[in-house]
Amino acid sequence: MLKNLLTSFLLLNSLFSFAQSKNEKVEYRIRRATSPLKIDGIVDEKAWAEAQLATDFYQVLPMDTSYAKVRTDVKMTYDDKNLYVVFINYDKLPGPYMVESLKRDFNFGKNDNDLLFLDTFDDQTNGFSFGANAMGAQWDGLMFNGSNISLTWENKWTSEVKYDDEKWVWECAIPFKTLRYKKGIKRWGVNFSRLDLKTTEKSAWAPVPRQFPTASLAYTASLIWDEEPPTASSNISIIPYILGGVSRNQEKKLPTDYRGDIGFDAKVGLTSSLNLDLTVNPDFSQVEVDQQQTNLDRFELFFPERRQFFLENGDLFANFGYQTLRPFFSRRIGLNTPIKFGARVSGKLNKDWRIGLMDMQTGKSDAVSNAQNFGVIALQRRVFARSNIAVMFVNKQLLDYQSVVDKATVKEYNRNLAIEYNLLSQNNAWTGKLMYFKSFSPNTQKDDGVFAGNILYTNKRLTAGIEFESVGSNYTAEVGYVPRINYGKLNPQIGYLFFPKSRHILSHGPTAMLTHYFTKDFSKETENEKFIAYRINFRKTNTLMAWVAHNYVYLLRPFDPTNFAGVFLKEGSEHKWDSFGIDYTSKPQALLTYSVSSRYGGYYANGTRLRLNGEVGYRFQPYVAITMSANYNQLNFKSEPAVPTDLVNKQFNFWLVGPRVDVTFTNKLFFTNFFQFNNQNKNVNLNTRLQWRYSPASDLFLVYTDNYISDTFQVRNRALVLKFTYWWNV
Repeated sequence: MLKNLLTSFLLLNSLFSFAQSKNEKVEYRIRRATSPLKIDGIVDEKAWAEAQLATDFYQVLPMDTSYAKVRTDVKMTYDDKNLYVVFINYDKLPGPYMVESLKRDFNFGKNDNDLLFLDTFDDQTNGFSFGANAMGAQWDGLMFNGSNISLTWENKWTSEVKYDDEKWVWECAIPFKTLRYKKGIKRWGVNFSRLDLKTTEKSAWAPVPRQFPTASLAYTASLIWDEEPPTASSNISIIPYILGGVSRNQEKKLPTDYRGDIGFDAKVGLTSSLNLDLTVNPDFSQVEVDQQQTNLDRFELFFPERRQFFLENGDLFANFGYQTLRPFFSRRIGLNTPIKFGARVSGKLNKDWRIGLMDMQTGKSDAVSNAQNFGVIALQRRVFARSNIAVMFVNKQLLDYQSVVDKATVKEYNRNLAIEYNLLSQNNAWTGKLMYFKSFSPNTQKDDGVFAGNILYTNKRLTAGIEFESVGSNYTAEVGYVPRINYGKLNPQIGYLFFPKSRHILSHGPTAMLTHYFTKDFSKETENEKFIAYRINFRKTNTLMAWVAHNYVYLLRPFDPTNFAGVFLKEGSEHKWDSFGIDYTSKPQALLTYSVSSRYGGYYANGTRLRLNGEVGYRFQPYVAITMSANYNQLNFKSEPAVPTDLVNKQFNFWLVGPRVDVTFTNKLFFTNFFQFNNQNKNVNLNTRLQWRYSPASDLFLVYTDNYISDTFQVRNRALVLKFTYWWNV
């Protein structure tokens, strides 16, 4: 299998080796500004009059066979400090613009918006994205893996939006200090994208096939500089914080705790493409709380990283493996211990090489009595047209190990070595991975490796692919996310779309997916799911999907099917069931939006499970967005021989309810109130956050958190934090 897969990967790469962007002949020639520019959304300066005009956008959605029906004009220029961009968005239909709120990094599909994509190394793999919605809310993110965008990245730049009866204008200035690029490169990749919800049209200046996002760097045009982009002056930013807070754990009857902390982050531009990040005594109290999930799975749930320090060039570390098979997951750092300090070097060495180095030091806590050190090295080399080979080494080291009493259960270190090949074809039609991981711990035993891969083909109508995984019984990744070990997996999938001549339906088609788990030697099947769905995509971008599935599980260890009652099904027991469901998402153009998802069918131990998910949102645009989400699961167990006595004729009702209110008084002052009721983990959480962005990338936060017992609403703990941060360019 390995030989055949390697041969297939190399053959695919040979077909696309050393190719350029599909739109390389589409050129935007950027010239130095001939006059000063004021970022006010008014395009009346001489420099704008003399800049090249990019117009005649191509339609991407609903179809990609014509020019856009809504006119969009774009111009670019620059001076010694900034790159300037202006979008002029003309209206085709009357009526108000569709805007969810003034919140930063808005939901792309629910806002009229403009997006800029920059491939500063012209490698069609990594880049930057900037944008705004029609009321001026900003969007920025790091681009990786050809088309993915991490919106958790933030940096310092300015923009302004103005609008009248026939158009809206977005003008921005992006400091060269904010970007990462190699000195001397006079050709970048660029594309401009617009979403107009009144006409449900998504368009791009350089054409992009409809099956791909407009962020696809494989389809960028060429940005040709009239001279070398200016070298940024000293690029050092210090971001100190001051924090005061008070908290009390009433559940454990602890006295009130008062805290006062100071710390800082720093960003040092080692080169125009390589950055050093430093942190001392970091605090992440202002980070939004995780959205809770009802857990009826046999494995640990995944929650994404939200802490700012770990995010720039985060794909170098976080993109290894799959979401459920990661040798490194940064949320493991500081999980039970406070982070004392850390350093990270990341970025481009040249067009072909990227590097990431990270070292984090934690202190002691009640949960962990010894300090820990976390070190990560990642190196990535571009090969062929857009593919790359990456290597990572992860080390978790327990300090002062001699003082550990229980050496039988506490390990001195855990290390992982990972190598990965990422396939990205020149036209983005073929994507895939091939990877091998190996772990090292004291008294390491055999069968401590991972071998996995996948390949996926996508065109306008057809999607087809297969994935496999083989994970050893002794593989451990203490700084990773690997919820299950000792298994083999095969996962083929196929989907097809029809495009009818209809005023209301854009496309429809089936999808089929088979997921099979085996013992490590593939001698016995332990789990499978057969899933078939039919999806309808409407022209107003609302969607409807109906599905059926069959599941089989052979339990390799005891399992509580409620994750609540403490009643376990026996190891070696077999479980089969059928289920079906319907999902619907409403059109985003309406002020009232909603989505519903349902599932009904069998469950473990011959039981039944009903799941109802729903979310309703209403916006008083652009200032207030109210969302109510609810998740209901009902489990019923009948009197069957396989059912434990404590579950017979029992019904379990799990509710997860989460009303949320987002108020954006301006694009600099935000208020969020998020309430979550979860009776499965017997907790009610209230998180209230006020954020004032008084200066670009500088904030004042006031955060209040409450936790209650869901049955009695008795207070568990409370905390109030006031935090001040300032972004200072040295």
